[in-house]
Amino acid sequence: MRTVALAIDLGGTKVEAALVAADGTIKAGSRHRTPTGPTASRSQLDEAIIHVTRGALEAVGADELLGCGIGSAGPLRREDDSIWPINLPALHGLRITELISPAMAGRPIMLRLDGTCIALAEHWLGGTRGASNAMSMVVSTGVGGGIILDGRPLRGDTGNAGHIGQIQVHTHRPGRSNAAASLEGIASGPRSVRWARKRGWHGCTGEDLARDYAVGDPVAVAAIRRSATAVGEAIASVATLLDLHRVTIGGGFSRSATDYVDIVQTAAVGASVVGYARDVVVTPSALGADGPLIGAAALVHRSDVLVPA
Repeated sequence: MRTVALAIDLGGTKVEAALVAADGTIKAGSRHRTPTGPTASRSQLDEAIIHVTRGALEAVGADELLGCGIGSAGPLRREDDSIWPINLPALHGLRITELISPAMAGRPIMLRLDGTCIALAEHWLGGTRGASNAMSMVVSTGVGGGIILDGRPLRGDTGNAGHIGQIQVHTHRPGRSNAAASLEGIASGPRSVRWARKRGWHGCTGEDLARDYAVGDPVAVAAIRRSATAVGEAIASVATLLDLHRVTIGGGFSRSATDYVDIVQTAAVGASVVGYARDVVVTPSALGADGPLIGAAALVHRSDVLVPA
C-alpha cells in the first residue's frame, strides 16, 4: 500500500530529503542533507539534489511510495516548473521536477515555493491549525513565507505568493537598491551580521551575534532587535492586507534571542493602524526544522487542500 511521500527541501544553504508518512512523521533513517550555497556550481548542486534523493529512497519499498513533494527557494516559474533561487544563482532555470523524475518511476511530483510548504505544514500539524487565514515565516539566511487563505495555501498567478522577504519595509533612498530596502535585506541573519560589523562589532556569524546578545553587547542587541522589529512591521502590513489572525516564525536566526518572537509580536501590534490587525498572534514554529520536509510531503498527502493548477 502506497503511504509514504518523498519530501525534498531545497534552500540557500542546504538541500534535504526524507520519507514522510501520511501522519506527517519522518521515517527514521531516511533523512539526508547536503550543503548548497551561492558559490556551488550547477553540477555540484545537481549532484547534491540527486544524492539526497537517492539516499532517502533507499529506505522505501517500491510499493510504499506515493509521490514526491518539492519545496524550493524561489522565485519559481510556474509554466515550466523551473526554479530561480535568489541565493543559488547557479540553479537559475533548473527544471527540478525533470531532474527528480527518473528516480520516481512515473509517480507524481509536486513543486511549490518553500514558504508555501512551510505554511502548509504549520496549518496541517503545527502552530496555525484551525486558522482560516494565517502566515508562516522563516528568518534565517534569507527571509521567506507562505500564506493560508480560507484554509488553502495561496499560490498566486506565478506560483510565488508569500515572498515576504522581498517586500519593502524601509524608505527607499537614492543609491540604495531595492534588495537592501527589503525585509530580507534588513532582517536576515547575514544582513544583521553585516549591519553589526559596520558598527564596530567583531563577530562573524549569526551564532556569534546570538552569543553576544545573550550577554548584553549593545551592538548585538541592536542588530537582533532591528531584525525582529522589521519582521513585526512586515507582519503588520500583511495582517492588515489579508486579515490574518495567526503567524508562526521559524528559522535559525529567529532563535538568536529568547525574546525574538516577543519583539516581533510587539512590533506587529505597534505598527498596525487598524484594530483587527492588532489582534494578530505571533508564535514560534511548532515544527522547527522538520517543517519544510513535512510541508513538502503535504503536497502529496494533503493534495485535497491545494488549489488546482
